[in-house]
Amino acid sequence: MCIPSFSCTFVLSAANIRAVKREQFRQQLKEKPGEELESTFFDNRVLVAPAQRIRKGFKFHEQGRFEKIAQRIRTKAQLEKLQNEIAQAARKTGIQASTKLALIAPKKELGEGEVPHIEWWDSYILPTNKEYASQTKFEELELFGVTNLVEHPAQIKPPVDMDKAVTLGVYLTKKEQKKLRRQTRREGQKEVQERVRLGLMPPPEPKVRISNLMRVLGTEAVQDPTKVEAHVRAQMAKRQKAHEEANAARKLTAEQRKEKKVKKLKEDLTNGVHIAVYRIRNLHNPAKKFKVEANANQLYLTGTVVMHKDSNIVVVEGGPKSQKKFKRLMMHRIKWVELSSKRDDRDDDDTKRNNKCWLIWEGTAKERSFGEIKFKQCPTESMAREHFKKHRTEHYWDLALSHSVLDGTDD
Repeated sequence: MCIPSFSCTFVLSAANIRAVKREQFRQQLKEKPGEELESTFFDNRVLVAPAQRIRKGFKFHEQGRFEKIAQRIRTKAQLEKLQNEIAQAARKTGIQASTKLALIAPKKELGEGEVPHIEWWDSYILPTNKEYASQTKFEELELFGVTNLVEHPAQIKPPVDMDKAVTLGVYLTKKEQKKLRRQTRREGQKEVQERVRLGLMPPPEPKVRISNLMRVLGTEAVQDPTKVEAHVRAQMAKRQKAHEEANAARKLTAEQRKEKKVKKLKEDLTNGVHIAVYRIRNLHNPAKKFKVEANANQLYLTGTVVMHKDSNIVVVEGGPKSQKKFKRLMMHRIKWVELSSKRDDRDDDDTKRNNKCWLIWEGTAKERSFGEIKFKQCPTESMAREHFKKHRTEHYWDLALSHSVLDGTDD
């Protein structure tokens, strides 16, 4: 209870003055500005919020924070215990120098949040017989294992040997091929002649034909020409049959021919996979889709086809020869511009009339990213990019999308 006095009256009057001022200030905030409305610098779109004090809420500690601190303290205590045991064992056995763990032990207790003068990883290169403080000049110390030499990382060979010289095969002319064939045949005949001379095999029968019949047989042909002619024709038929049998023996079977063709198409990809990315404005025609898929399978190309509005992306992977054939198919052989029909919409008609195929990127990679070529319908850009991201090739979609944006600005 306040005793009536000068001091009590002063306190009450001061409290009343503060209450009156507070009420006047609130009324001023509620009032709308009057004179400023006519000012040229007044902007009625800007809302003036009253200055209010930001209320501070409760700030709770994260769950498990004190458990981590306790675990850290327990680990530190176990480490100190282990260091003491090592030091006692070294003292008992007469070992003057202790282990690395004892060397890097801190000399004093570090409180929570304190920073040591040197970190434990620096202690491996700093001298161990010195005391360190914040004023220590580390530039004057001799660091263990630190020299003025620069260590350069080892060079890693690229997956493709780009400096390898390309050697072209030696191609003989027709005249040189015939000469080489004669020399090979002559060497084989010399070997047969040597075997006949040594008596290892009987001499071969003379190669008689109708044209040299009289010159080879002589008097025998005069005595019985009909019999000799029949004998000569039998020899000719025998030689022809042996020749055809030899050719048939060398001839590849149907399965071997197929394997040879597949081996020719499946090129060696040890030096890298060749990749090409095409963009087509409209790929709704089933005939053109079939041509793309069938030719890719016949050339043993892998990849994917993403169907998106005004930006259909075709990615193919394979050897350089197959890529060359597929590139000619996409850029020249397929006629992308279609003739319009009456029942087509006007927008579709414009798209088909302006249809075109672009080769937006081609290069090499270390390995394939896709399997057998398949069509993927992606109505949104996010779905298309997610499809490429699944195969770690989202940059293909980004490049194609930027190309389509530039193409739209050109139109």
